[in-house]
Amino acid sequence: MHDMNQTSLGFSSSRAMAGAGFMVLAGVAFAGLNVVTQWLTMTLGFPAASAAFWQYAFAFLFSLPFLWRVGLSSMRTDYPWRHVVRVALAAFGVGAWVSGLAHVPIWQAIALVMTSPFFIILGARLFLGEGVGAARWTATAIGFLGAMIILEPWSDTFTWAALLPILSALLWGASSLITKNLTGRERPETITIWLLVLLTPINGAIALSAGFAIPSGQALWLLLAAGVLTVFAQYLLTLAYTVADAAYVQPFDDLKLPLNVFAGWLVFGYAPTGYLWLGAALILGASLFIMRNEIRRERQAATT
Repeated sequence: MHDMNQTSLGFSSSRAMAGAGFMVLAGVAFAGLNVVTQWLTMTLGFPAASAAFWQYAFAFLFSLPFLWRVGLSSMRTDYPWRHVVRVALAAFGVGAWVSGLAHVPIWQAIALVMTSPFFIILGARLFLGEGVGAARWTATAIGFLGAMIILEPWSDTFTWAALLPILSALLWGASSLITKNLTGRERPETITIWLLVLLTPINGAIALSAGFAIPSGQALWLLLAAGVLTVFAQYLLTLAYTVADAAYVQPFDDLKLPLNVFAGWLVFGYAPTGYLWLGAALILGASLFIMRNEIRRERQAATT
């Protein structure tokens, strides 16, 4: 019995380490993707909407082996419009994020987009009828206070473009709420394949309305790299959640802030200004508090 427990402990420990490693690697891949996107839009001046389209169009091409294995029959659903709205919200979120990276430094954008969990909490109360409670309201208020400290809307350097990462967080949060609603009704393959199939044409329509651009030269190579990094990052994220509990690996996702700060400094020379770390600490602290609170609530529900 002792040997069996030791083996089980070692196995669990190795899976936890693997999950943490995959999550950190996903963060590195996303940081690289953000650098590529900002170079495309801010340095080369490539239109943000077209950049979003080509990034996900190339990612779609690299995902074709998965689509071939799963088959389009997996798209069979009783909730087609929920999928359409979910993917449309995600696509507009991508557009807002890429547009934000065309105007604000990576460190500011990544810190502000981390407000997404707070929008999910508000949306769950408004649209799903979930109870919020004092702890959730307090954490949400602290998170948004952190965002305001980073934004500094009272300063002379504030621009409205700084709100784009928050808009993307709002849109992605809304998309996540619909995904949450669908997970109890649909298979994971169905949810994934609708996203892959619809995201490119919706991004294409947005790009056409904003003035479609065809990449060439350096822009083409960077967009190919963005497509590869998108697939790679999403795959690593899936591996992290597959080999270890979400509650364990989620805190490692918060490493994306220092990773993106470092990447922005390394490539563009961006150094955080103002009260970034104070605002980020409030956002991270509130997010981790909510996560721990949710784990405790789930455990209490399981024992009653």
